[in-house]
Amino acid sequence: MATKSLSIRIDETMLHKLHVVADYEGRSANSEILILIRNEIEAFEQKHGKIELQTKK
Repeated sequence: MATKSLSIRIDETMLHKLHVVADYEGRSANSEILILIRNEIEAFEQKHGKIELQTKK
């Protein structure tokens, strides 16, 4: 699977807090964001069922 980029807007306070959490966990901010997103997707799927994606032809 190809890796894609995503830009987000985040206020300065939240960004600083994200860095504190990431540093505490021994991760980069990018890695921490990916883990948070993965965890939310897993929680969503547990509640609503697996997300089925259409494959490109």
